[in-house]
Amino acid sequence: MKRSTGRRLLTGASIVLLLSTLSATQTPRQPASAVPATYYPERFDWRKQTPEQARMDAAKLDAAIEFAVASENTATKDLAVNLAETFGRNEPFDTPIGPVKPRGALNGIILKNGYVVAEWGDTTRVDMTFSVTKSFLSTVVGLMWQKGLIRDVTDLVKDYMPPGDPAALFEGEHNSKITWEHLLRQTSDWQGTLWGKPDWADRPEGQPREWANRKLREPGTFYKYNDVCVNVLALAALHVVRRPLPEVLRDEVMEPIGASSTWRWHGYENSWIDLDGRRVQSMTGGGHWGGGLFISARDMARFGYLFLRNGKWKDRQIVSQKWIDMARSPGPANQGYGYMNWFLNSSAKPAFPSAPPSAVTFQGNGSNIIYIDWQNDLVVVVRWINQGAFDKFIGQVVGSFVPATR
Repeated sequence: MKRSTGRRLLTGASIVLLLSTLSATQTPRQPASAVPATYYPERFDWRKQTPEQARMDAAKLDAAIEFAVASENTATKDLAVNLAETFGRNEPFDTPIGPVKPRGALNGIILKNGYVVAEWGDTTRVDMTFSVTKSFLSTVVGLMWQKGLIRDVTDLVKDYMPPGDPAALFEGEHNSKITWEHLLRQTSDWQGTLWGKPDWADRPEGQPREWANRKLREPGTFYKYNDVCVNVLALAALHVVRRPLPEVLRDEVMEPIGASSTWRWHGYENSWIDLDGRRVQSMTGGGHWGGGLFISARDMARFGYLFLRNGKWKDRQIVSQKWIDMARSPGPANQGYGYMNWFLNSSAKPAFPSAPPSAVTFQGNGSNIIYIDWQNDLVVVVRWINQGAFDKFIGQVVGSFVPATR
């Protein structure tokens, strides 16, 4: 005879009843608030949201775009003629030595939270982007710094140059004082001739008789927008990284962010050097004399979105947060300028009062503008807009946001 254990066997129905009772006597667990994952577009798939989904007023956004389209730069689309009529009017040595192509019509794209909420014109057309190229160049220098190829941006550039012609770029009492940071901030006041263009021939100051013997400023003390000095940075960077800069940009930035294969970075017809037994072209930092980055608005938007996400793309930190902080810091000689071509909006007299002080723009002649706005999780690319119209345009875009309701 088996002894009883004193335990009752529970039937299936009893188990269900018991669980229901226990559940009723316990405080229900609140679901954790879901934090939406950051969206990153794939190479061939960029998702869209309606203005309503992005909490933007569709009518106001349409009005902003209509204003931008109506504010297209009225200069000739033949950029070879345009260069001659603008820079060439006041500059000697103005002959283009890099490729130049006619531009398209005004176009643009607006990203909110990473999604495309508006797009107009031909945003896949590859056009010259002029000085926005400088933002790509400084990013390549930032990658070199991240990898330890440049120990510190305050180091003298001369200490990184091999013997011969490269070393001669930074010889002499004046040029030997130039640091990487001076070049990045456009405060080097480098003196010399590169690729047949004298430093003084870019936006010359004073009277023509004074141009060739201009007053030199101590490196770091005077800001001057000067493409010859920018091209010196590109050549110095080439000697340090010892790879064509477009290859570095492609492999380290553009491929990881899913950019198209249509962009090109051009140097000058005479900017070829012998490097480690092969012919390599040194790059330009703009299209002043032709060349520079030829790119679409969509690829420009990806580049801007990389920085909106503080240098991160998916699970990869492409550009370090520290470098971005450095690039966004104002220089002592120009409070509205960080590393080239980071135009800051936080100075006492912001260029774009309608935008938040934390916003940054990458700007090029034409105008070509990448607008990055961390406060509003916003990237805007607009091409061939009249420079004077941009503040009102961006104010209309920001003004289209619908306030959150409590």
